[in-house]
Amino acid sequence: MQGAQADLDLLTAAARGAGQIALRYWRRDPQVWDKADDAGPVTEADLAVNDALQAHLMGARPSYGWLSEESEADPSRQDAQHCFIIDPIDGTRAFIDGQEGFAHSLAVARNGRIVAAVVHLPVPDLTYAAHADGPATLNGQPIAPTDAGIEGARVLTYRAIADSPDWRDGMPGFRREFRSSLAWRLCLAAEGRFDAALSLRAAWEWDIAAGALIAERAGARVTDRRGQPMRFNSTRAQVDGLIVAGQRLHGQLLAALA
Repeated sequence: MQGAQADLDLLTAAARGAGQIALRYWRRDPQVWDKADDAGPVTEADLAVNDALQAHLMGARPSYGWLSEESEADPSRQDAQHCFIIDPIDGTRAFIDGQEGFAHSLAVARNGRIVAAVVHLPVPDLTYAAHADGPATLNGQPIAPTDAGIEGARVLTYRAIADSPDWRDGMPGFRREFRSSLAWRLCLAAEGRFDAALSLRAAWEWDIAAGALIAERAGARVTDRRGQPMRFNSTRAQVDGLIVAGQRLHGQLLAALA
C-alpha cells in the first residue's frame, strides 16, 4: 500500500520533530492550565507541538481531515476520506512531572480504519510504527505480543478496574500495572513487555488510534470492551473501551466480562 507507506514516512518525520519541540519544555517548568469540564491539564508544550504538527501534516496532505485533542472540533473531518488523528502529548501529567513516559501519538484513518500509525517517546527515543500492510516495529525491528493466559498476566490498566461491576465473577487473577500514556500502553502490549492493555471506560480516539494499529499489526487482537472492531473518525471521537492482548488472553478477558 504505497499511500500508507508514504503516510507512515510523513508521520514518522513529524513525530520526531514533535519530540524535539517537547524536549525544549520538558523539565523546564512549562506553563500549565486546567481544561474546562475537568478534562485534565494542558501545557504550552502540548499547544506548541499541536501547532507544529498541524502545519507539517496538513501542509503535506491538505485534503485530509484533522482530529486532535488540542484543536477545536471540526465536523468537516468526517467528510474526508482520510483523517489525521493526533494526540500531541499523550501522558501530559507525566510530562508535567518530568517523567519520561510521555508520547506523541499520530495516525491516519481511511474510511474509519487506521492505515498508518506512529507512537514516539522522545526521551528514551522509542518509535513504534506500522502501516496497514506491514509489520509493527519498534525502532525498525518487528515486535509481537505474548501468548500469556489470564492468571498472573501483567495487564496495563487503572486501579479502579478492580472494583468494576462489569466482571462476571470479580476481577480475574491478573496483575494490574500502569503507565501514564495510553498510547504507550497499547504499544507495550504489542511488543510483549506487558501481556495486555485494558480499559472498560470510553477512550478518546486520539489516545488509541495509533496504538491500535501497531498492536494489530504486531499480532494482537484489538477490540472495544465488547469484542467489536474499532472504528475511527466517528462523530463522538470515542471508542467503547478496549481490550488489546494476544489471542488467548483477549478471549479470556472478554469471557470474564459480564
